[in-house]
Amino acid sequence: MPLAASAPSLTASPLLFFPRLVEWQRRHGRSGLPWQGTRDPYRVWLSEIMLQQTQVTTVLGYYSRFLERFPDVRTLAAAPQEAVLALWSGLGYYSRARNLHRCAQAVVEQWGGAFPASAEQLQTLPGIGRSTAAAIAAFCFGERISILDGNVKRVLSRLLAFDGDLATLTQERRLWALAQDLLPAAPSHDEMVAWTQGLMDLGSSLCSRSKPDCAACPGTGLCLASAQARTGEFPVRTRKLKRSTVEWWWLLLRRPDGAVWLERRPAEGIWAGLYSLPTYGSRAEGLAAFGGEPALRQEHETLRHTLTHRDLVLRPLELDWSAALQEMPGSACAAPGLWVQHQSDLDLGLPAPLRSLLERLLPA
Repeated sequence: MPLAASAPSLTASPLLFFPRLVEWQRRHGRSGLPWQGTRDPYRVWLSEIMLQQTQVTTVLGYYSRFLERFPDVRTLAAAPQEAVLALWSGLGYYSRARNLHRCAQAVVEQWGGAFPASAEQLQTLPGIGRSTAAAIAAFCFGERISILDGNVKRVLSRLLAFDGDLATLTQERRLWALAQDLLPAAPSHDEMVAWTQGLMDLGSSLCSRSKPDCAACPGTGLCLASAQARTGEFPVRTRKLKRSTVEWWWLLLRRPDGAVWLERRPAEGIWAGLYSLPTYGSRAEGLAAFGGEPALRQEHETLRHTLTHRDLVLRPLELDWSAALQEMPGSACAAPGLWVQHQSDLDLGLPAPLRSLLERLLPA
């Protein structure tokens, strides 16, 4: 696609979008969420990280529990990572939790416990990307800067009929520049809050991916894609994610007293750093860890779990454990780990499907 076609020049009409969106958000946008109405960077940052790839309804419970345990950045920084992962367990995308902990420590160590006040400085912290930094800076400090997360890319590429390929960094930077040009020269702090929240609200409601409600949109009469009946064409992204399916065999090792063995996942990869059942790529590989002739108790129902780029097929095999097995070279329970016997022992960082399985199998 020709480069010249990817960045339409702004006219007076798109510039009217800012006041319209601000007014729409104040009248119709989301309000009353626990992280709204505050300019505390810690609370805003926490909500922004939790809301990445996660729906508001899911985040609500986690957000309140997290603040009860870690009410400020110093408390979070001082906590062991295991406690952070345990509280995050089930929310998914666990690299967010690890970066959250690292970021809190950086704020305390490098900034004296106070978040920096500009998007440029915020981006230097672990786990804070450009759009998240812009959101914190706009909400908390009133900085004149626009966000550009996935939903906002859809809103603005439709508004401007931006047909640059957002799979390329060059075109994404062009859209960033155009987003910034939509802002007035000197917006107030309250206007930046409404604009930023309005972009999020519009992208998650009226300007949906498949069935946008253009008639109710504050961009009516300004949106070039709507005027040209081309909303389905934006945003342009030629590189599509390819999904794959991965099959794992889980060994659920049971002691005579009913306890189950867990080991920590590697520091990289799926569910990095969480506790899990010993995991193998095939049934034969798993059983070979017991000399090929373990005491098979039960083959549990297959579990399926969806990740961003792949689908996991999890096949738990419940086996009897004996002390002799732990001494076997390469045994599934020779690696560092721990035993859990009751549901009260599950205050750990656990993948959601494993937590669900153990809660069914272990007594309260």
